[in-house]
Amino acid sequence: MAQASNTSAPALKLAPTPGQTIGPFYGYALPFEKDNELVNQARPGSVRLHGTVTDGAGTPIPDALLEIWQADEAGNVVAKDGSLVRDGYTFTGWGRTAVDNVGHYTFTTLNPGATEAGKAPFIMLTVFARGLLNRLFTRIYLPEDTAALASDPLLSSLDAKSRASMIATREADGSLRFDICLQGEDDTVFLAYPRED
Repeated sequence: MAQASNTSAPALKLAPTPGQTIGPFYGYALPFEKDNELVNQARPGSVRLHGTVTDGAGTPIPDALLEIWQADEAGNVVAKDGSLVRDGYTFTGWGRTAVDNVGHYTFTTLNPGATEAGKAPFIMLTVFARGLLNRLFTRIYLPEDTAALASDPLLSSLDAKSRASMIATREADGSLRFDICLQGEDDTVFLAYPRED
C-alpha cells in the first residue's frame, strides 16, 4: 500500500559527524619527523613557542596534539605544497606536535608578522585531545605591539581576563610561552567558526 508523503514537513537537520572518534590514537598515525620544527633552531630569527595543556582542574593532559598555522616574519601567508617536508630551508607556516607525558609542548618557529598594516600578529592554534569530539581553535597573539592588540577586533570584544588568555608571554631568552587551559576559571578563549549548511 502506498503511503502519502507530507511535503510540508520541515527538513530534518542532522548534527554533523564529530571531527574525530574518541581516542587518543595520535601517537600511531599523526606525528612525523620534525613535525614541530617549522624552522631549524639554528636559523636566525627562530623562536621557541612552548607551554602546557591542562584540564579544568589544572592537571596536565598527557596526550593532546597541537597544530599551528602562521604567517612568516614579513606577514606573508605561505602557500606552498609540501607542508610535511622538513628540509631545514622551507618555511610552510604549519606545524604539529604531541605533548609530552606532563602536557608540555614545543614548536621551533618564527615570530609572525602582521598580515595587514596595523594588525596584531598572531599564530592560529588547534587542539586535539581525548574527550574532545571536535577540535578547538584559538589564537596566540604576540605581546609586543600593545597598540595593535588594543585595536584588534577579536581582542576588543573580550573582557581583560579573556584577552589575556590569548596573548603569549615573551620570556627572557626570547621564547614565547603560551599555556592552554581547556576549561575552568583560567580557561583559554576558544573560537567558533560559522558552518555553512
